[in-house]
Amino acid sequence: MSIVLSCDKLNKKYGRTYALRDLDIQLEENVIYGLLGRNGAGKTTLLNIIAGGIFADDGTVEVRGKKLGKGALPEDFCFVGEKNKLFGGARLIEVLQFAANFHPNWDWTFAHKLLQTFRLDPNQKIKQLSRGTESLVGNLIGLASRAALTLFDEPVLGLDVLMRERFYKELLEDYANHPRTILLSTHLIDEIAPVVEQVYIIDEGSLLLHDEMNQIRMAAHLIRGHSDAVAAFTEGKRVLHTESYGHGKLAAIFQKLNDGDRMQARQLDITIENLTLQKFFSYLIEGGH
Repeated sequence: MSIVLSCDKLNKKYGRTYALRDLDIQLEENVIYGLLGRNGAGKTTLLNIIAGGIFADDGTVEVRGKKLGKGALPEDFCFVGEKNKLFGGARLIEVLQFAANFHPNWDWTFAHKLLQTFRLDPNQKIKQLSRGTESLVGNLIGLASRAALTLFDEPVLGLDVLMRERFYKELLEDYANHPRTILLSTHLIDEIAPVVEQVYIIDEGSLLLHDEMNQIRMAAHLIRGHSDAVAAFTEGKRVLHTESYGHGKLAAIFQKLNDGDRMQARQLDITIENLTLQKFFSYLIEGGH
């Protein structure tokens, strides 16, 4: 697969604090990525550097092999920020018409469908919209743009469960028919687990993990059993977290288990469960400090 976006050794400091520290990220063509991290981890800083809104202190950003200079925007690109800078006095339909001029693959038929799906009034003024409705407008632009590289920063902020599900459904259906590279930055981790194919997890501006979602599902486990049995089973394995309760112990591990491991678990009377992405994320972040 060809590389659409490559960020190499990105550094960004505010005062003495690193927002990004030697961060490397590569996005392949036609893949949906999740960018995960706590608030303040550096997600928005990274997206704004890619989008040309701020500049890195060191490092490079390349799009399809071409290095981006200061202030240069990637071609066929759409960035839906957490705080959309929309024209408050304009009507929604006017904002869409403006956005369509910047995106060569814009699909008006899809845009009008999304207006109905998201229950948006095209004649409403932007300044009258709630925070959640503003998110929906940004998401509509991101989807209807059909940009080859599309970045969403906290796309479901302020949305109720129904609208979040509608957004993910529309994204997946349209991606199936019109593949492109999509990066979703969010803190609602379990919700995007069925949506993304690969994840980048960052903390304090540094990369903790890049892996395929299926690989994480197969390797993230919660082990329960007698303390001695759990200690014996986890020896030599990557343990993210342990907790004791009475004579028992639980351990979160990140390692694929083979048939021999599972046989050993049965002999030691140990139970093995799959970890949710949210729990895996939490234990990974805690273990990184």
